[in-house]
Amino acid sequence: MTTSRETTGAKERQMAAAGAGGAKGVGGHAGHGRHGGHDERLRRWRLVLGPDGAESTGRALTGQDAARDGALSALYGGGKKPGGRGGTERSAGLGASAPAVARWLGDIRTYFPGPVVQVMQRDAIDRLGLSALLLEPEMLEAVEPDVHLVGTLLSLNKAMPETTRETARAVVRKVVEDLERRLASRTRATLTGALDRSAVTARPRPGDIDWDRTIRANLRNYLPEHRTVVPERLVGHRRAARSVRKEVILCIDQSGSMAASVVHAAVFGAVLASMRTLSTRLVVFDTAVADLTDQLDDPVDVLFGTQLGGGTDINRALAYCQSRITRPADTVVVLISDLYEGGIRDEMLERAAAMTASGVQFVTLLSLSDEGAPAYDRAHAAALGALGAPAFACTPDLFPEVMAAALEKRPLPVPDPGADVPFRPPYPGHQGGL
Repeated sequence: MTTSRETTGAKERQMAAAGAGGAKGVGGHAGHGRHGGHDERLRRWRLVLGPDGAESTGRALTGQDAARDGALSALYGGGKKPGGRGGTERSAGLGASAPAVARWLGDIRTYFPGPVVQVMQRDAIDRLGLSALLLEPEMLEAVEPDVHLVGTLLSLNKAMPETTRETARAVVRKVVEDLERRLASRTRATLTGALDRSAVTARPRPGDIDWDRTIRANLRNYLPEHRTVVPERLVGHRRAARSVRKEVILCIDQSGSMAASVVHAAVFGAVLASMRTLSTRLVVFDTAVADLTDQLDDPVDVLFGTQLGGGTDINRALAYCQSRITRPADTVVVLISDLYEGGIRDEMLERAAAMTASGVQFVTLLSLSDEGAPAYDRAHAAALGALGAPAFACTPDLFPEVMAAALEKRPLPVPDPGADVPFRPPYPGHQGGL
């Protein structure tokens, strides 16, 4: 059954899509002056209201606007059945016809901008139960790839026939490569700077002195009569440029609600693994634990090695991570989870406390995505915060700064809890149990 909240949310997204109609492919709608603006508002309301709005707005749609109206109505209700040839029979969905859905996907890519296409695709998958159609190669080729589609494909991994798998991998690879282009360079630059600063020493060898920083640190000892700075304190770098300086363990909850976070974490894991001064381990878990470190050279392999869905045993995952720590003072553990624990709560907190007490920098991210603050276990988040590991939602753009702070043992750049961050409702069916 569709709830009133779901209906309202769908209507809001339909209004946003209708407002974006005309942003791609057609111009001349906005008009000029008072009458032009009024006509544009009527046009958009007509798109929002669907076919039933023709009488109330006095607007008949033609050309590409009529095609936009058909695409919106097929998804949000009130449209003709896909593949029909006229008549007035109405349907509130796209049905399960692969050809009809493929045509619809082509239409929305033609008539709406990319971000709107991704929202409409997501609504079609969630509202109309079209996930099974994604197992057909021709359907995947028609879809606009995005992080949410990758999550859906990964959840279907076990049911995916071999004829579809290569197409699915190509879709996932495109999204991964887009994320790498967006995030990799800045992440490497930010973390390289942090690692360099963490290697500073006050007793450098002569060849390792940073003269610029040494002079700045000793300006108070400037002797004007000699035009000389007396370097009471030297600043330089340890000779560790070619050795591993820090160890990072990414511990990722692969319950269904964390799909977008899993995708971003796999990309970041591959970026971190490419840095020779970091030793990176990537661990995913539900009620079992899987170490995917040996696949980090290809984040697509990492993603297809995950099993989205199922229960959650954070305690077991932390026990595994704890057993792999050899240099606590030089180790950062990043737990990415909404903290709905199905394992032993007290042991989970005891392990986190033991790691922080040993010198490990323990970071808890409730999500690693652009979706905003998730639903999460507030009691567990508060308990971890009391241990010095504040739990917060993190965007992919903020993640490099979070990691840099953790590597340098600085306070983490925790977002202001009072900021206007959207709240993501709980994932349907996610109980966090075993």
